[in-house]
Amino acid sequence: MTNPNSRRSFVSKAVIAAVMAPFATFGKGFETAIGHAPKLSSPSSLKITKVTCGYIRGSLFVKIHTNQDIWGCGEGVDAIAGTYHLVKMLGASLEGKSPLNVYRLFEDIRKSGFFRGAQSGIYIAVLSAIETALWDLAGKALQLPVYQLLGGKFRDKVRVYCDTALYQHNLPTAADFAEAALQAKKMGFNAIKFDLDQANDPNKYDPYNWTAGPAELQRMFDQLAAARQAVGPNIDICADMHGRYDAVTAHAIAKRLEPLQLMWLEEPVPAENVEVYKLIADSTTTPICVGENQYLAYGFRRMLEIGAVDIVMPDLQKCGGLGEGQRIANLANLYYTPFAPHMVASFLGAMASAHVCAAVPNFMILEWQSYFHSQPMFKEIISYDGEWVSNSYITVSEKPGIGVEINEAGMKKYAIPGIPFFE
Repeated sequence: MTNPNSRRSFVSKAVIAAVMAPFATFGKGFETAIGHAPKLSSPSSLKITKVTCGYIRGSLFVKIHTNQDIWGCGEGVDAIAGTYHLVKMLGASLEGKSPLNVYRLFEDIRKSGFFRGAQSGIYIAVLSAIETALWDLAGKALQLPVYQLLGGKFRDKVRVYCDTALYQHNLPTAADFAEAALQAKKMGFNAIKFDLDQANDPNKYDPYNWTAGPAELQRMFDQLAAARQAVGPNIDICADMHGRYDAVTAHAIAKRLEPLQLMWLEEPVPAENVEVYKLIADSTTTPICVGENQYLAYGFRRMLEIGAVDIVMPDLQKCGGLGEGQRIANLANLYYTPFAPHMVASFLGAMASAHVCAAVPNFMILEWQSYFHSQPMFKEIISYDGEWVSNSYITVSEKPGIGVEINEAGMKKYAIPGIPFFE
């Protein structure tokens, strides 16, 4: 059925009424041009045509194409190795469908994978990249930033902390911690993160023993104490242990670090046993932060119900995507728990995360990586004409979609050999 209120119909009637029959061809060129223009305001005709992907180091980049020559991009991290054929399989299931039904498509993929591993891991990490690309595409089609599609924003900019990446050093000393803290402060950051787990610490009992002895515990305290002394009391400091210790060590280090007033202690034990986290959190005034290895909102339900954590930190590039990240934040908000997403992606992932952080009330802080400042690759693989970060804040993009584009030409030289690249 013809829409009597379409732009084409409107122009046709206006031209005919104005010039009458002798001049019936007047304005046809303009009318034809309108008819050929992309109709981004006609969502009923927007369809997915194909899904392509590319892999760079620890990231999967997905690009969803449509019949209107617009596309959306998303990123997945960590649990994405060997997933090319999974991307293609899930992408094929989207072809011919409208990308604007983001939640419905997410549920279609998740429920169809119930016996394929759609509870966690690589399946959800890939789904995270696809879901994010759908939001980006929907925003471009509707000419709205993603935060607006998520219900609007509580803030124009989101606070970030700088991960100093001292894990790249060989046995960093307390002096190294102090220097890194001062450097981050000089760069304008008002929150900093350090890693405390060091596999090559000579004081470790053996490579498999998760208990830290007195010397290892002292090393951890001395490193963070040096950072605190260097930057003073008004800079937030948090510490990550990557789930590599046992409960005995977690209790000991959390208690010992209390005088340093950390923003949080992150995952001192593996994340699977949330009852142990409850015991740790109850034993210390040091806030405990968990979540980068949890998947979907279901993965956060139990820990919030029993009060096992003080802060949740889902990784939006692998927990299920942007909509799922908002669900996790809203679930946490019911328990008055802050939302502080983990982020180890590119600037595309950082800005995608920032849209969610802007759209939830209980946002606390977002992770920012020091490699953005030190590795040229991260500037080369995306296109963005604004400032990335200023004084520990990202300004949320007002452009349609996420607001950051991938640069396939720049990405290609970093692509993983042997895996098809956006084909």
